[in-house]
Amino acid sequence: MKRTAAVLTAVILVNVTLSGCLSGGLPLSGVGRLDMDMQDAAERSDEILDAVFEEIRPEVQWAHGPTTTGSCDVTRRRTVMTIVSKERRGSFLGLIDRFWRKSEYRIKAINKDAEFPAIYAQTKDGFGVSLSIGVKGQAFFEVDSPCVNESEVKDPTTPPNGPAYEGVYPLPRPNVRSDFWSAGAS
Repeated sequence: MKRTAAVLTAVILVNVTLSGCLSGGLPLSGVGRLDMDMQDAAERSDEILDAVFEEIRPEVQWAHGPTTTGSCDVTRRRTVMTIVSKERRGSFLGLIDRFWRKSEYRIKAINKDAEFPAIYAQTKDGFGVSLSIGVKGQAFFEVDSPCVNESEVKDPTTPPNGPAYEGVYPLPRPNVRSDFWSAGAS
């Protein structure tokens, strides 16, 4: 009976730790709430996304995805509108993987599925970052903040480098061809 209770307690603690925030917004990890509000976290997320897009050469066209907020976190998204062919997906993910490692992000998982690969990482300050490839080679970047103080969150200020698609969701499938990234795509 004691062993069952101990295992149940351990499972609950792991689940709460993985979920990030307890009710009331305090993380269990011992780090405490970051000393920023949701708007600050959204701006930090935008900085993370800006930095990764600066690394992608040749450049890809992207648009903002929806921003969402939870009880103590915020998520920013960017969707790549350039077609990334099956032949170039490994190069695309490799470029991002190398940049995140160089930036001292902790790589948490890599999905090596040939059709829908993905990379999941975490910054030193606790932001979760991911890159996933979807249908027709569309790449999705997402940054999730750790638990922060509740506040209003404004739209991103970085303009997309193509159509804004304001008010359109879901965004269209990738529709921009690149001599490099789209090579081999039909």
